[in-house]
Amino acid sequence: MSTGPFALEAGGRPRVGISACLLGTPVRYDGGHKRDAFLVETLGARVEWIPVCPEVEAGFGTPREPMRLEYRDGRPRARVADVAVVVTRTREDVTARLRDYATARVDAMAGLGLSGFVLKKDSPSCGVSRVPLFGSAGPPRLEGRGVFAAALVQRFPSLPVEDEGRLADPAVHEHFVERVVTYQRLRALLEGAWRRRDVIAFHTAHKLTLMAHAPAAYTRLGRLVASRGDRGRASFAAEYESAFMAALARPATRGRHANVLAHAAGYLRGRLGAAEQRALREALTKYRAGHVPLAVPVARLRDEARHHGISYLLGQTYLERPAWELPARNHV
Repeated sequence: MSTGPFALEAGGRPRVGISACLLGTPVRYDGGHKRDAFLVETLGARVEWIPVCPEVEAGFGTPREPMRLEYRDGRPRARVADVAVVVTRTREDVTARLRDYATARVDAMAGLGLSGFVLKKDSPSCGVSRVPLFGSAGPPRLEGRGVFAAALVQRFPSLPVEDEGRLADPAVHEHFVERVVTYQRLRALLEGAWRRRDVIAFHTAHKLTLMAHAPAAYTRLGRLVASRGDRGRASFAAEYESAFMAALARPATRGRHANVLAHAAGYLRGRLGAAEQRALREALTKYRAGHVPLAVPVARLRDEARHHGISYLLGQTYLERPAWELPARNHV
């Protein structure tokens, strides 16, 4: 849809890291795998996977004794240092070995140009959140984070990261895809020989997208762009990336989508015939009421923008819907 420099096709296939077991590689502790057909067959057709298995790569082999996260003294504590990775049967503490490898592996990924990461849920190395954390008594608490996942998030705080369990939710999948393709665009911009006008163009092209996620962020980011002044390039780029991706991390709502659609429809005012106006108004009304998916009013706006040559709308990434995102987006 977008005809500007931020069109999806301009960036090529995003490079996305993934826990190797999700691709069907037999690297699990029992010598098996956790192949996810959706990730392999659907998402895999649109991204370049970068597989990782921290436990095998750290030298633990396959098959191996299972591991789990435990509180060091058996009681809950808030600090990461109070959590250990323990081999269940032998009680060997392998925390330092896994953490050292995870830190080195993540650092080595800095030059790979990753746009996202999909990790195995519940894993003591890869689990993003709610990993079982065992104490000396009672059931485990679902409040742990895998060692590799923790290193990844710390090293790349703006990188879109999800686990395969959450990606089964259409809303989470749609949001993840949007963040991946947008992060790819943003990194391509900031890692190049950008000028202030290039950042302004990027910011403008993502106005409707930001309004759907965090309306106030568009204005705050605009002030950041306008007030760059003598700020160093690296400092500005880091601040803009962090603030932009933090805004995008907020899930969009039906209400904010409806407001964005109405705002976009304003650019067609006075250009549509009676029948076109009625069709567009009906699509927006039905979407707001929850009777049709978001794809319906988006498609209507996109078609009208093309037909009437509305350059502003044609340059908005919000109306650009990649085919691999549509099945999930239709639910919104």
